[in-house]
Amino acid sequence: MKEVKSPKKPLIYYYSIILLIVLLFNLIVSPLLMKNQVTEVDYGTFMRMIEEKNIGEVEVEDDEILFTDKDKQQVYTTGAMDDPTLTQRLYDSGATFTKEIQKTMSPVLSFVLTAVLPLVIFIAIGQYMGKKLVESAGGKNSLMFGGTGALIGGFDPFIQGDYSHLGLDIPLWVYIVFQTVFCATAATIVSGSMAERTNFKAYCVYSAAISLVVYPICGHWMWGGGWLQSMGFHDFAGSAAVHNVGGVIALLGAWMLGPRIGKYDKDGNPHAIPGHNLTAGALGVFILWFCWFGFNGGSSLSLSTDATMTLTGLVCFNTNLAAAVATCVTMIFTWLRYGKPDVSMTLNGSLAGLVAITAGCDTVSPFGAFFIGFVAGILVVLSVEFFDKIAKVDDPVGAVSVHFANGVWGTIAVGLFSTGSNTAHAGLFYGGGLAQLGTQLLGLVCVDVYVVIVMFIIFKIIDKTLGLRVPAEVEIDGLDIHEHGLASAYAGFAISDANSAAMTPNENTDLGEDDITKATAKQMDAAVPVVREPVIHDGVYDTGMHKVSIIAKLAKFDQLKTALNDLGVTGMTVTQVMGCGIQKGTPEKYRGVPVDTTLLPKIKVEVIVSRISVDAVVEAAKKALYTGHIGDGKIFVYNVTRVVKIRTGEEDYAALQDVE
Repeated sequence: MKEVKSPKKPLIYYYSIILLIVLLFNLIVSPLLMKNQVTEVDYGTFMRMIEEKNIGEVEVEDDEILFTDKDKQQVYTTGAMDDPTLTQRLYDSGATFTKEIQKTMSPVLSFVLTAVLPLVIFIAIGQYMGKKLVESAGGKNSLMFGGTGALIGGFDPFIQGDYSHLGLDIPLWVYIVFQTVFCATAATIVSGSMAERTNFKAYCVYSAAISLVVYPICGHWMWGGGWLQSMGFHDFAGSAAVHNVGGVIALLGAWMLGPRIGKYDKDGNPHAIPGHNLTAGALGVFILWFCWFGFNGGSSLSLSTDATMTLTGLVCFNTNLAAAVATCVTMIFTWLRYGKPDVSMTLNGSLAGLVAITAGCDTVSPFGAFFIGFVAGILVVLSVEFFDKIAKVDDPVGAVSVHFANGVWGTIAVGLFSTGSNTAHAGLFYGGGLAQLGTQLLGLVCVDVYVVIVMFIIFKIIDKTLGLRVPAEVEIDGLDIHEHGLASAYAGFAISDANSAAMTPNENTDLGEDDITKATAKQMDAAVPVVREPVIHDGVYDTGMHKVSIIAKLAKFDQLKTALNDLGVTGMTVTQVMGCGIQKGTPEKYRGVPVDTTLLPKIKVEVIVSRISVDAVVEAAKKALYTGHIGDGKIFVYNVTRVVKIRTGEEDYAALQDVE
């Protein structure tokens, strides 16, 4: 982004005034406003609480009795009574006598006075000073790009002000649309980390709040002539302003929201919940990769000169290089770490490289871009594991690791790898010392503190009013059904056996022989157990008609169908089902944590036979399904008492002769 001229007075001047006022407010004004909040109750209520042993501390005075509940969360008062046994009953209830009960104000009022109000005062003063500076710079401007105010711009919702100070080489309205996309990106990052359990109304409200009071102010600090830009903070296209801001909100939101149902067991161990459509995910990543050339390359805001064309070319080259390196590194790293290349994590690695290079793509060399992407590719994997296993923050899509962790890394990397070109100072590795690195770190800390405070308040308000999280029933059934009335949202979605080829056989499941021709009957029975129903009811035995129900892996369906067709079985019912799990000792992992294997996708094939031998069907199925490992499938054989062909009215044996 282009430079905007700095404030006329040093930033320390304004911050000293603001901090002094906030300090005086907390020392003088707040205590005067903090009135004691005590709930008055009758003596009967007091006695009942004694009987329920719900008294924490008690202070007996001449004309009143002050006491707290057992948790010491609320202070009560009641009138004193002539009761000689009171003291003993209080001792028996576990109450503690004290000389003075600390009388506190309402927690809500306390939070408002000590946290919200000082913040409002801080912003108001900053707004006033910023307005004065904006006026001196040329009049009314927008919240983000409103002149040279240190903290905040002006209020211009319909963009009627003068923006000549931006020095744009493109039409203003083009620039506005460009910036709108950045704002939308910061807001939508949050949705990924809070997916599958967030109230849709809450999503709409907090997205609006991010767009109105979070992103524009942070963007003003870094891009709109604010205090960070005046200090030399460098973020070319948004590693800090967009991705770090969106990522830290995503982290806060996911933490406050809590994990999805079933994500962690009672001992706190995580279970993987893989996404249902990896193809759509991959397509999304490639679209983003392509669009990133617009994000980063477009941030040069000009192609009118040889210098700007050269700069844009370097930006695009570095962007692609960092993304490609991060993709390869993540693939290799997960391959070594998990025993196989993790496709979904590799896709996140691509995004991690793009996020990391965004801050310094204009000021680092291809050499620096290579190392930025290299670190990003490893960082995204370790970050996902950290938040999943240690921090216990449920982030379904890895948004925190991609955007927050790598947004921070990309911003810091400017202080390390900057060559000193395009307004940035040289980084540590290029002889610039710690100056640029220190500025980058200061900017990150200040921005994240502001974002966390503001969004914590917003999330709390939403939670207490609209509700931040949906009920458990809604979460389990699916938000599309309950919140949008879209029962058909996944009507075309077919369950695929993603785990069938991914299970790792071991000594607990290996039968010792994978060749069906060499396997013993015992080995075959262990791999594909057969359950037969010997008796129907009332002593009636084999009717000559049987239903054979075969539960198997989806990957084996073609082989099974061919084997049955070769026997003459041409009629079958096929159903995709969910079955219980992988055998003990065959763990499968997704992004480094065990996959919840309680239910796995399976296929159930049902055939009714009379002329064809049941034993022949069973043997053909066992041969088709056998791999030499426990868990190949299971076969059930039932007697059939009656069959009716609707077209002809034929019954039993005759009804099965043309199609079997």
